[in-house]
Amino acid sequence: MAHYAVRESPPLRGEIPISTSKNAVLPIMCGALLTREDVRIEHPPDLTDVHTLRSLMEACGCRTHCEQDALILNASCLKNPQDEEDVRKMRASVLVLGPLLARLGEARIPLPGGCAIGQRPIDQHLKGMSALGARVAFDHGGVTLTGCLRGAVIYLDMPSVGATENLLMAATLAKGTTRIENAAKEPEIVDLAAFLSSMGAKIAGAGTSTITIEGVSELHGTSWQPIADRIEAGTMACACAITGGELLLRGARAEHLRSLLFKLSEAGVHIKDTPGGLMVFGRAKQPFEIRTMVYPGFPTDLQAPMMAVACKTPGTSVFLETIFENRFMHAAELARLGAHIRVENRVSVVEGTPYLTGAPVRATDLRAGAALILAGLCAEGETLVDDEAGHIDRGYCHIEDKLCAVGGNIVRL
Repeated sequence: MAHYAVRESPPLRGEIPISTSKNAVLPIMCGALLTREDVRIEHPPDLTDVHTLRSLMEACGCRTHCEQDALILNASCLKNPQDEEDVRKMRASVLVLGPLLARLGEARIPLPGGCAIGQRPIDQHLKGMSALGARVAFDHGGVTLTGCLRGAVIYLDMPSVGATENLLMAATLAKGTTRIENAAKEPEIVDLAAFLSSMGAKIAGAGTSTITIEGVSELHGTSWQPIADRIEAGTMACACAITGGELLLRGARAEHLRSLLFKLSEAGVHIKDTPGGLMVFGRAKQPFEIRTMVYPGFPTDLQAPMMAVACKTPGTSVFLETIFENRFMHAAELARLGAHIRVENRVSVVEGTPYLTGAPVRATDLRAGAALILAGLCAEGETLVDDEAGHIDRGYCHIEDKLCAVGGNIVRL
């Protein structure tokens, strides 16, 4: 749990190494439960969500240890977890469901928790598991699945990332062929499929709306380097857009951030794709319109950081949030700094102002916390960001150190 003291900063200049993607590492960790052999994950990010999932996996009988800058997992003695507390702490814990069911024929977890940004039911996960042959039963705030999995055609009502990942993992050990239609296309899905393929899975179509999996009898161990975190990279690009300057986002991949890069370019920020990562130059000068959508549309996780940019950008910027119904909670906190924001249902209208003033604010969720830090970098005086709930540490690896290294005036208290 932390508080951050942020003061107005000069234009940011230098290089920021982008951490390994949290949203790629978490499902890959769960995928390690599909084999009895060692799985080595290179350079996992130092985040509370990673530590929480590691504890949950140990509760599932998975042995874990760190070796140099890698996490080693071995699930030769897999079992269902008895302590439900870790499962309730984070949304991604539901991803152990598919591997447990595929390996053991039975899986039980309590309904998971996570950020309070809106309803995120697991009905698509359960619908897909049922199509694969699982029997689903609810009791005492949890869900139990049993059965021998067989290939099937699964249509997702919406392209849910979590459901696609869970069903993809379960289908690798199912008998026969599985086809997931209306699947999510995120880069993290592609990375998970490549990781599973390196373990011996037979997967085609990851990154498209139809993924086909030919079940195999068993998977083997592997060593894997997950992709860089596109949301951290996007947040740091927004930090440059709000303060000006010149940043090299080491390891960031332009193909994972096209929608954001187009919007930043519209706002007058210059982007250059280089072999070492993304170069971001200058400050946002023109307003923009953003509609969050599933990938490859604009990511909902970058809506809050871009709203911080809009607060200082001349003109009227408009945001339409189509993914989560409660994802404008940061608007009221930004208004405490002097931002001019009008919210009505899922639409937010931001009138840019040349002056923001530091004030005490509260991180209401993970991405909102990052947005408040960004706004504090261009606000007069001191902005105190209260993150007592520990949201920021769930998704940003040492954000204060990375910003300080390029000239940001921020201290973790």
